[in-house]
Parts: sequence; structure tokens; C-alpha cells
Amino acid sequence: MMVLPLSERPVTEEDEEQFRRESMPRKYTLRQRWADYRAEARANRPKGAKARVRAWLHVEPFYWGMRAAYVVLVVGAVFAVYINGIANGWWHAWGEKPTVAATTTPAARPAPSVSSSTDAAMSGGYQIGPDGVLVRPAEHAASTYTKPELPEEAKENTERGAELAAEYLLDTLTYAWNTGDTQPFEDITQPGENFRETYIQNINNIYSKGWLFGNNSTITNIVAVEPVSVEKFHVEPNTIGVAFEIETEDGIACTRQKITNRTSKYKADLDLFMTWKNGRWILTDGGVDFDVES
Repeated sequence: MMVLPLSERPVTEEDEEQFRRESMPRKYTLRQRWADYRAEARANRPKGAKARVRAWLHVEPFYWGMRAAYVVLVVGAVFAVYINGIANGWWHAWGEKPTVAATTTPAARPAPSVSSSTDAAMSGGYQIGPDGVLVRPAEHAASTYTKPELPEEAKENTERGAELAAEYLLDTLTYAWNTGDTQPFEDITQPGENFRETYIQNINNIYSKGWLFGNNSTITNIVAVEPVSVEKFHVEPNTIGVAFEIETEDGIACTRQKITNRTSKYKADLDLFMTWKNGRWILTDGGVDFDVES
């Protein structure tokens, strides 16, 4: 049996806000205290370009050497990209005039077939399954999503390891939304932690009566990666705070015989406390703040 597209009514701001409230935990006192601490630290930085330059210059000789090395590395990297770009024809050498052949615009490539099949699936009808739930489109089946793998460097007890483990955690959460498989997310989060349990419950609720695909979160900025004071914040020892700015789209969800399209992107702040325990990084606290201006 085929049915026409459902839920044609426009999505209101109230619907959007309710969906976000139900899908993401929002209030975490410990994380908010850390965010306030970072905001205070930023506020106490020297104001104005001249003050910041003076603060940057006022360092010990050892750090001068480090900064000089960083500058040399950056200049070398830029030069290497420039040379590689010339060799691969990405751009012309300085002062070289491009020929007519080089400036010819290549023929436009045909649109990927996946996009057209997606439009057809979403604009046509959905078949009702034996359980009364609309059948998930085959091209967006859970099996089409690859399970994330923890990078080797994320297994090291370093700040960089904590940062990569936090990025992997976000990948496991996206994977869980799109497949219903929360096990990778569970493995890198501490049992009983509110951030973890809220997400697991919400994902299980969706897949108990439907499915979801097209969920995606992209890290747009790494705000902070720094040790968190045990005395100041009463966290477990060896905890690194990782703060990301992310851009997210919730995807397309099915609840029994109702389709909800949430593909518009919005911004959010993701704060994670990664703790080194038993030879690996694990989430011990976390939270999300939505960008009200997005």
C-alpha cells in the first residue's frame, strides 16, 4: 500500500524549539561554570591590538624561540602549498600570464544520482511496513552509514588525544542518530552521566516507532582544549575540557506514519569534559547550548 507524503504543514518555530528540547540535553551546571570561566578569561585578556602585541612580546627567551619556530613552519607550509599548486595547475606562478586554454571553463558535471533519487523518494509515497511504520528509503538505510573509528592518536594521554577523542564522540553521536546503534557512543561515555543517558533515551525512543537519516554535525571552530582544575570545578583528575562550535542539521525523521523534515542548519556550542580513565579517554560531563541567533 502506498501513501502520499505526510505532514505537509509548515514547521513552526514552536515545533523547532520543541524538537531541539526533546533531542538534546541543555543544562549542565558544571559545564556552564567552565564556560563562564573561559568567558571571564577572555574578558581579562589585553584590549586593543597594541596591548595584545605588547603582551605577546613580553615573554621569556625560550618562548621567543618557540614562536620564531612556529613562524618559520607557517611560512614554509605556505610556500610549499604555493609550489604544489603551481605543479598541479591549481594556480599560476607569480607574474605568469594565463593562456586562453588555461582559462577555459570546464564543462559542468552532471548532478550526482544520489540527490535525484533522494528527491524522488521524499516527493513520492512511502510504503507502510507490516509494523505500521513507513518503510525507510533503501538509499538511506542504516547500513549505508560507516561506523566511526577511534584515531590512534586519540588513545594517547595528551591534550591532542582528548581533542580527537571528543571529535570521535561527536561522530559516534551522529552515527547513533542515523542508525539507531548507540553502542559506540555508549563505549566512550561514562554510564549514568546525564548527557549520555539523555541522548541514548531520545535515540531509542525514535527507533522504537520510526527512524531518522541525514543527521549531521560539523565542527566549525575549536574554542578551547585545556585542563580543567580539579579544585575549582570538582571534576575527576586528568580531565580536559574541549569546547567546539558546531553546525548541525537534524535530518529527516519518521514517527510511525509521520515524516518530519529538519534539514535547515543551525549553530550550537558543544562543551565536553574528557577524562583519562583506565588507559583511555571517556566523557564524564557535557552539554549543548543552541545559538539563538541561528
